[in-house]
Amino acid sequence: MKEQASLELRAEAAATAESEETAVSSTATFKDFVQLTKPGIIFSNSLTALGGFWVASGWDISWLKLIWTLLGTALVMASGTVLNNYLDRDMDAKMERTQKRALVSGIISPATVLWYGIALGIAGLAVLWFLVQSPLATLLGLIGLFAYVWIYTAWFKRTSVWSTFVGSFSGATPPVIGYCAVTQTFDMGAVILFLILFLWQPPHFWALGIRRMEEYRAAGFPLLPVVRGTYVTKMAMIRYIVLLVPVSLLLYVYDYVGELYFFAAVVMGLYWAFVSLKGFKAEDEIKWAKRMFIISVNYLTLLFIIMMISTN
Repeated sequence: MKEQASLELRAEAAATAESEETAVSSTATFKDFVQLTKPGIIFSNSLTALGGFWVASGWDISWLKLIWTLLGTALVMASGTVLNNYLDRDMDAKMERTQKRALVSGIISPATVLWYGIALGIAGLAVLWFLVQSPLATLLGLIGLFAYVWIYTAWFKRTSVWSTFVGSFSGATPPVIGYCAVTQTFDMGAVILFLILFLWQPPHFWALGIRRMEEYRAAGFPLLPVVRGTYVTKMAMIRYIVLLVPVSLLLYVYDYVGELYFFAAVVMGLYWAFVSLKGFKAEDEIKWAKRMFIISVNYLTLLFIIMMISTN
């Protein structure tokens, strides 16, 4: 009897320890809150905001204003991505890629994520208004945030094959915010920067969509590859890329940048278009889509770095 009681006590202690370990492991960490903001998206889009600010400044950089602009833009973008997580939590639970997110797994409560996203948005807009002192940049941030959260995430992403097209409007605002923080006007430079990001996004995201097509199908997202198939998606991708090449050159035509940018934009754009065309004969579509996704990321990163180096 004593041995049985001893075994029961040990088993109870082990269960208690396991329960405590599980409780500790399920406690939200700082990293969990950072991951909710999708740091990769924040970083790449902050680079475009930096590029827009740099081109508008023409090397006459107000460093403090640049810091506040990047901070305000990043906070607004972080608000959008956090609220995107909040609204998509039911569908994210159906996708392998997103099942382990802190919100989906229950580590962070929906209410906490909602208020976290709202607080980030208020903070970002406050920085753009009070510290950058740019009503236009603040308005663009507000419009971009509203369009991303409510028009794209809450509406089109769940209901329409046009979701990527609609989402590209809000996704194209970061470089324009950076640009308008300096110029305080929405001129041709702002239009060109907007168009570059607008045209870049669909082929970038559809490459991911083809790679993860079955996951998106299972989750119920009416993404173009899911609804219309990969051939139609590839046709759409090449159209956007072919349009992007001449549009990207407008910065040179309007004398914002020099010849280095011109030649780099031509070479990188044509290479991306060439790889896109190869997709029609690709034996392994997943491998091709992965390559397209990587090329799109590298294209945007290099384009904006060279844009800044080549600014007139």
